[in-house]
Amino acid sequence: MFFQTFGATTLGLNGTLITVEIDIANGLPALDIVGLPDTAVRESRERVRAAIKNSGFEFPSRRITINLAPADLKKDSSGLDLPIAIGILAASGQITWNNFQEYLFVSELSLEGKLRGICGILPMAIHGVEQGIKHMVVAPANGEEALLVEGIEIYAPHTLAQLVNHLSKASLLSPITKQSLATVMMNHREDFADVQGQVVGKRALEIAAAGGHNLLMVGPPGSGKTMLARRITSILPTMSSQEALEVTKIYSIADLLHSHTGLVTERPFRSPHHTISGAGMVGGGVNSKIK
Repeated sequence: MFFQTFGATTLGLNGTLITVEIDIANGLPALDIVGLPDTAVRESRERVRAAIKNSGFEFPSRRITINLAPADLKKDSSGLDLPIAIGILAASGQITWNNFQEYLFVSELSLEGKLRGICGILPMAIHGVEQGIKHMVVAPANGEEALLVEGIEIYAPHTLAQLVNHLSKASLLSPITKQSLATVMMNHREDFADVQGQVVGKRALEIAAAGGHNLLMVGPPGSGKTMLARRITSILPTMSSQEALEVTKIYSIADLLHSHTGLVTERPFRSPHHTISGAGMVGGGVNSKIK
């Protein structure tokens, strides 16, 4: 039997929709995942198998083929656990559910069937809205982050069993709601007004901040270069809504939001070592992260 559902992953700074296709056929019991999955996605076979069994459902003892489309895009998110599990349950007839095209599932599964949070939820939710998705299912840890996006209902069940009961209409879940307005994320509490002296340095920073100029500070260690640089964020203009959303997407993908649940509204400050190379400054590798 064939079934199709939707998951998501990140591509650069944006989310991308993944179509999860499940086919269950006669044959020796096996579970194959195709479509350029990375190690985390390939290992979802064991997480999904255990989560389904420990949630009180039956894992089909047949040949299961899972295709992650588009097949030419590398999939690197453990958040595909949930759409794979839902697809297997639906393809095996354990869920009777028709409006699958309206749902986006993004969450990692524990072996006991609990939903675990992942990074990159914000860009995935934004892309889901752009693709016409009406409902998104995430882990409770990601609920507040997903609510930053308008135009989509967010569900945050604690377990796979709760979600299946909702989809089967045995016990409906209520969409979660915002608990507060956007939170100001205070990374750097140093205030420009606290600087005593340093008249020339402060004047240079004020001109650079007002005109959007670059600034090079030269001096011996301990003369106050870093101290001044850290405080320039306190005199920069407030970020626009679009700028705040873009910065928050970066923090979300890099898993730096932590307990903060709102938009990052303070301009970020990075302090690389003065011996860093150009390549190190820009960042690189398969999965670039903010250091």
